[in-house]
Amino acid sequence: MSIDLEAEYNNRARVPEHPAHIAAWQRDSAAWRDACPAVELALPYGPGAREKLDLFWPDATARDAPIALFIHGGYWQGLGREFVSHCARGLNLRGVAVAVPSYYLCPQVTLAIIVAQMQAAAAMLHRRHGRALMASGHSAGGHLAAMLLATDWPALDAALPAGLVHAALPISGVFELDPLRHTSIGVALKLDRAEARRLSPRFLPRPPGALPRRLACVVGGAESGEFIRQSRDMAAAWGGDCTILPGADHFTVLAPMADPESTIVLHAKQLASA
Repeated sequence: MSIDLEAEYNNRARVPEHPAHIAAWQRDSAAWRDACPAVELALPYGPGAREKLDLFWPDATARDAPIALFIHGGYWQGLGREFVSHCARGLNLRGVAVAVPSYYLCPQVTLAIIVAQMQAAAAMLHRRHGRALMASGHSAGGHLAAMLLATDWPALDAALPAGLVHAALPISGVFELDPLRHTSIGVALKLDRAEARRLSPRFLPRPPGALPRRLACVVGGAESGEFIRQSRDMAAAWGGDCTILPGADHFTVLAPMADPESTIVLHAKQLASA
């Protein structure tokens, strides 16, 4: 039986109330930018207007804290860091600093450029703070977090350590991109089959050195079968684990990141602190 790929991957169509969820993200994010004990806003990691990140610290004196990245979603075509500041809250209250970057969007740039921008953001944080990172992100951000885990860092810059990103916690990520080429979402991505394969972390080899790199996938139990399959397959391919959150859809799955008591935040802290 053939799969209706549009129905499987068009999350906004699957969840008609998504505008209310996104509005709540904006509200909660603005509140955390105001309430966070110590935050550095709009730090540049590149020359472009969207090549900036916000860095949320547990408190003003915790500059030796572990650092995590949290990358926004939007199918590489929408949103920005200001929509997911609240995803730093849970880890901040557990003693972990969280960097939240923006990036340029398709079709203005290619997906390969977006991956390179996230690599630049991670490298900037390492050069600035001298420590390894845990990468997390939602949806497209989950894909980008997995791409950072799969990056051969010394091949990019011999001064960078192999274990620059030593762990990843993607939430509702897309890890194989070819199915998107056959949906409305894929139009702006302009991927051919070879490029889709090259940018699919499920099929990428583990880079040499600094192994093992740890992976923990999270996906909502109310998401499409394809999203659940992709998270399970990515975890299996990389020897990681996959957590399915009962009843969570593609938008409500993000809620635990703001809660310091959630099992997802506790797992993320463990990964970031390893």
